[in-house]
Amino acid sequence: MAKTGLVPPDVRFLMSHPAHFIALGFGSGVAPKAPGTFGSLAAIPLFALMVWLWPPIVILSLTGVVFLIGWWAADKTGHDLGVHDHGAIVIDEIVAMWLVLLAVPVNLFWWLAAFALFRLFDIWKPWPIRWFDAKVPGGLGVMLDDLLAALYAVIVLVLGVYLKSVV
Repeated sequence: MAKTGLVPPDVRFLMSHPAHFIALGFGSGVAPKAPGTFGSLAAIPLFALMVWLWPPIVILSLTGVVFLIGWWAADKTGHDLGVHDHGAIVIDEIVAMWLVLLAVPVNLFWWLAAFALFRLFDIWKPWPIRWFDAKVPGGLGVMLDDLLAALYAVIVLVLGVYLKSVV
């Protein structure tokens, strides 16, 4: 579960190391309230740009690369903040949102549904998300629980897309 640390991240901290800039979602994680929501929102225009530029397989590949970079960045930033999963670390939300958005048609309704369901599962953390969140340390743990929340959202959304197509 995301926690606050002794060092409150600000713009100075954000710009002090490339890992901080990445982990704090290019600035979206320094929001004073609900940084995870701001990180998830930041993912949407980035994803829209990717959809405009590249086919889904390229976006999926890039998402995998950003997952690995995010793992490193979250690990370094958590260490520097003194809390392994500080609430300001939102690269995990960005990567997870990209995966969820890949699973739905490109339109406002499905993107809003993707956002809402991902946030629901990320905040609620049903089993086994909460277990992974508590037991897997470092940057991998930060990234992994959001990946699982994305998987839950994708399952619900794919079912919804299917049901909408047959009704």
